[in-house]
Amino acid sequence: MNTILITGASSGFGKEAARSFLDAGWNVIATMRTPNPAALGVTDAARVLVTRLDLEDSASIDAAIAAGIAAFGGIDVVLNNAGYGLFGMFEATARSAIEKQFATNVFGTMDVCRAILPHFRSRRAGTIINVSSGAGVIGFPMASLYSASKFALEGFSESLSWELAALGIKVKIIEPGGAPQTGFMARVGAEAAGANPIADYGPFAEHMGQLYAGMGAAADPDAVNKVVAAIVAAATDGTSQLRYTPTSDILPLLDARRGTSEAHYRALTTGMFAAPSAG
Repeated sequence: MNTILITGASSGFGKEAARSFLDAGWNVIATMRTPNPAALGVTDAARVLVTRLDLEDSASIDAAIAAGIAAFGGIDVVLNNAGYGLFGMFEATARSAIEKQFATNVFGTMDVCRAILPHFRSRRAGTIINVSSGAGVIGFPMASLYSASKFALEGFSESLSWELAALGIKVKIIEPGGAPQTGFMARVGAEAAGANPIADYGPFAEHMGQLYAGMGAAADPDAVNKVVAAIVAAATDGTSQLRYTPTSDILPLLDARRGTSEAHYRALTTGMFAAPSAG
């Protein structure tokens, strides 16, 4: 029986992925900063271990992996799902907040990968699935720090995939777009329209708040299910495919970024993101 360790399993993609893998007969190590078995809504706990893992606490990472191996005999897949988005104007963002964004989205994920690799190497098998974002490919306005963290995750994951391939270990990247069920785009819009203490950015912030509100309304209502299906595919398809893009809302931008000229891409994004000059 296969076993998956999931970070950030108390809500969103992590919670739904945990439930999906349990339904498929897997053992699940559902990790959370504050363990709460009731958060999963699972009545049969025979194949689930809920335990603490805080990406800013390396000891908790080691302990969660050790507990999972002890409980189920091994780990086959690690899903690095935990993370958050820091939004707002770069100039107005404190360095401490930026460091926390990278500590969670980048360094914490790296620490999980480093901690699981000795186990995977000993078995000459294993899969690491890192949840990135369309913002890991597109530099979205007012998400410069979130995008920077996800750009870093993309580069790290791709490079790591080559280092591990000869050892039988796969690395996969999931690139979701908007997901209304997670409240992600709604929060971006609210923060874009609200907390901005530098008046010069006001017109641009207002423009972006309206744009993100519209993007949130247009996002695929089935996005969470599609993202979870992509995670399951990445864990089970046995291929060396690196990237999975499950939601259609982000595809036009990704196709323009990766499949057209820089001039075409800049023209497209200028039409979306540019606001009247602040004078």
